[in-house]
Amino acid sequence: MDTSPALEAPAATADAGPAKAARLILASASPRRLALLQQIGIEPDGLLPADIDEAPRKSESPRELARRLAREKLAAAQDAARRRDDMRHAWILSADTVVAVGRRILPKAEIPDEAADCLRLLSGRQHRVYTAIALLSPKDGRRERIVESRVRFKRLSGREIQAYLASGEWRGKAGGYAIQGLAGAFVVKLVGSHSAVVGLPLYETSNLLDGEGFPVRERWGGMA
Repeated sequence: MDTSPALEAPAATADAGPAKAARLILASASPRRLALLQQIGIEPDGLLPADIDEAPRKSESPRELARRLAREKLAAAQDAARRRDDMRHAWILSADTVVAVGRRILPKAEIPDEAADCLRLLSGRQHRVYTAIALLSPKDGRRERIVESRVRFKRLSGREIQAYLASGEWRGKAGGYAIQGLAGAFVVKLVGSHSAVVGLPLYETSNLLDGEGFPVRERWGGMA
């Protein structure tokens, strides 16, 4: 649930074999999305974060926004990858996360006042987190999923909000918080996918990749 500085692309291996030959591009600069992929044994061969306008359109729902941004990120990464010999035949994965209260879309907080407004709105109530993922295969197969999770926060005191603002964890995070960090102490209940709230639903991502022929499990335990 963040916009983060661009990361260096992981180094590609020179090992032979079908699994090692398969290449994956992550259309994101998020350290959290990269770490989540690594959690299920997938090391992207490159990172192609997209610079797109993420502002919601008039009357656009949170679900529609997440879907559109994931698609636009995928298209931008596809355009960049197809101009490079080392990425032309890779799978490309994109994602976007939107936090909403009802139809109200919360910003990716960049200043303390934005984060404070988000936290006051989320305090003591339930909100929804929509994470959309989109995948393009080397054969132009396209798949996408949207995962909706419901999160309820405890009632936050002014002191708790100020302490969280002082941590700086909110910066660049949708809804002004990062569930994988200190804000985990605010969560009373979560229905859905924890990894989706962080930024990438691992079950759905693994299934999409597997369905488009990417060797998800062949790299586990040195099988490849």
